[in-house]
Amino acid sequence: MALLGAGIALFAYTSIVERPAVILTSDSSRQEAKKAEALLTSYVMQEGQIDFTYAAEQTVHAVVHVRTKSMVAPQASNPLWEYFYGDNYSGSRPRERKGYGSGVIISDDGYIVTNNHVIEDAENVEVKLNDNRVFEAEIVGRDPSTDIALLKVKATGLPFIKYGDSDRLRLGEWVLAVGNPFSTSEFNLTSTVTAGIVSAKGRNLNILDSDLKIESFIQTDAALNMGNSGGALVDTKGLLVGITSAIVSPSGAYAGNSFAIPVTLVRKVVEDLKQFGEVQRAIIGVNITEVTQDDAKKLDLREVRGARIARVIPDGAAEAAGLKEDDIIVKFDGMAVTSPSELQEQVSRRRPGDRANISYIRNGKEVTVPITMKNIAGNTNVVTPGMGGSAAVYGARFETLGSADREKFDVDYGVKVSEIKEGKFMDLGLRKGYIILSINGRKVKTAAEVRQATDNESQLNAIEGIQSNGTRFSYSFRN
Repeated sequence: MALLGAGIALFAYTSIVERPAVILTSDSSRQEAKKAEALLTSYVMQEGQIDFTYAAEQTVHAVVHVRTKSMVAPQASNPLWEYFYGDNYSGSRPRERKGYGSGVIISDDGYIVTNNHVIEDAENVEVKLNDNRVFEAEIVGRDPSTDIALLKVKATGLPFIKYGDSDRLRLGEWVLAVGNPFSTSEFNLTSTVTAGIVSAKGRNLNILDSDLKIESFIQTDAALNMGNSGGALVDTKGLLVGITSAIVSPSGAYAGNSFAIPVTLVRKVVEDLKQFGEVQRAIIGVNITEVTQDDAKKLDLREVRGARIARVIPDGAAEAAGLKEDDIIVKFDGMAVTSPSELQEQVSRRRPGDRANISYIRNGKEVTVPITMKNIAGNTNVVTPGMGGSAAVYGARFETLGSADREKFDVDYGVKVSEIKEGKFMDLGLRKGYIILSINGRKVKTAAEVRQATDNESQLNAIEGIQSNGTRFSYSFRN
């Protein structure tokens, strides 16, 4: 009986207590380890977090060096200096100004995207490829509101970068910045690649001068310096997700904050410039501001987010849809709006005549209404070249005066001649870079006001302005 009892106890102990415990612990550990390893491997392979060589190889040859030349008008005449220095006085002669930046080939037939500020005021634009070939480039169109310009060179079979999707970028995702800033006579270097992560999206830096500026930058910590403007921001698959545009730095050199224009916005601007020669910009007809904590308390908001309507433009799309001052826009066509820059980016992808739904909060309640967007002229027609920011009048095109010119010439109004061809204004002596301050004694601030003031040519009798060298001029004439 004693032996039988001992045998039963030993069998029960080994069968019920020891063996199941050892087996369960061992199997569970192995399974969890395998799951973790498989998950990590899957994540790394999907996100491309390790190897940048594929993306670099796919993009470096499609990023070009952009060179610009322009003639700067002479400074105001100084008779005393001319007396002493004669012909050697350089202040009385035009001088050549050179600039440079980067560009991105977006199709094999020679279309190239760069920044507007890279080629602005340029009289000659050259493009140098990564294989050292040089082409003269035609400016197809430019858009100061987004700082995008489109160039075209006469070549085929060029390497190019395919479009990606900047909407799908996530904070912390790896990106590469590809530029070609040093392909000069001094350095003669080809494209360079730097890496960083997406630090933020929808950044508004308030750096563009246009009245209709759209700023919703992708912020990264990829190293950028002078000459990288107009280069490519690509994901680890080698797809274009942005056009590098600016850095924020106290010294002017890279300091860890770089900014790029989202490719979803770039693509729309490029398509418009190619098809129409002018950006078909949709306008909802409101002035908007950030939502503050005080706004949230005053307007009975649950969250401090959205875009507050500071003013509704008369006869605009928003007024027709019933929107009012202090409404808080929180959604655009179902997409959440957390800031004014996000709303601007969403609207900028549309064209005049497009319909969308806008959700706003009024008196603590969210309301959704349909809206039909208009163009800069207040209708839904196609915008022709000249309407989008520079109006063609008597052979001249104009653009709104930027902050740099306002400060330089100490004026707070006026329009700048951006292009001039055969016509009355050229006959009067106006040249590119001149600033018109008033027509018939009436101040002008926009291209539209120039167009209105010159509708009746028989009544055009006086123009006042500033030459590019700072000298004031005044024309009085009769037809």
